Amino acid sequence: MINYLVVGTGGVGASIAAFLQLGNKNVECIARGEHLERIREGGLVMESTLKGNQTVPLEVYSSEEYMGKADVIFVCVKSYSLDSVIDLIWKASHNDTVVIPILNVYGTGPKLQQKLPGVTVLDGCIYIVGYLTGPGQLKQVGKIFRIVYGAYKDSQVDRELLLHIQKDLVECGIKADLSEDIQRDTFVKWSFISAMAYTGAYYEAPMGEVQKPGEIRETFKGLPAESQQIGLKVGILFKEDLVEYNLKVIDKLAPESTSSMQRDIEKGNNSEIDSLLFEMIRLAEEYGIEIPTYRKVAEKFRK
Repeated sequence: MINYLVVGTGGVGASIAAFLQLGNKNVECIARGEHLERIREGGLVMESTLKGNQTVPLEVYSSEEYMGKADVIFVCVKSYSLDSVIDLIWKASHNDTVVIPILNVYGTGPKLQQKLPGVTVLDGCIYIVGYLTGPGQLKQVGKIFRIVYGAYKDSQVDRELLLHIQKDLVECGIKADLSEDIQRDTFVKWSFISAMAYTGAYYEAPMGEVQKPGEIRETFKGLPAESQQIGLKVGILFKEDLVEYNLKVIDKLAPESTSSMQRDIEKGNNSEIDSLLFEMIRLAEEYGIEIPTYRKVAEKFRK
């Protein structure tokens, strides 16, 4: 049986850990502060569209406490916290450990691989609406819970292990896709979450407003139209038009859905604004691509 470690138990990490635990898989997770203590004392209190309302017991540790070794490490921290977990990943890895970053940022896998020579780092992304409502409390909304993961073409990875991970996730109620082109698939997710986050934040609106015809939906459509031009310049071969794909995804979300970045901005917390918005603008400038919709949205957040 695979030993899983989930690093970061926010909305994404807690959802993965909870579903693995409910599927009787070996899973441990890393948390901190009051969130860690609440889970340790009384389990993770989960309100879930897919799993119902229940309390999930989890093996949880701080980064400093954890002394185990994991076969598969899901990295679910925000992009601005990635450097802070490098030492933990080193400590938790053995010779055959596979690391799967599940972030919203394009190119995370290769960047993490440079910092972890000798450790096998894949790449991945997730489609879910899951967020913490308080310490030790998780809310998962809607019927979408999909993880896409895979290795870059020059990586040497045990395919049987990758298929075993897929089998475990599916058994736990998670749609799991083993990607044949993880560069493309992580770019597609980056395009989607960037458009979702900044349309919602710009208009201070949930996704139900994006689902209606009008100005908000047109702004949402403009963002992936521009990011698609960037992707083509980078050399990505898309399977379908990004605007149409993103509309299909957004229209399946619960109307009350918002992105974690939108919620962070509303609360005045640290957010992924640089990696989801300004990194897109930097890439556009590098390739000489005009992105008027992104620039319109960025004006609100430049400060």
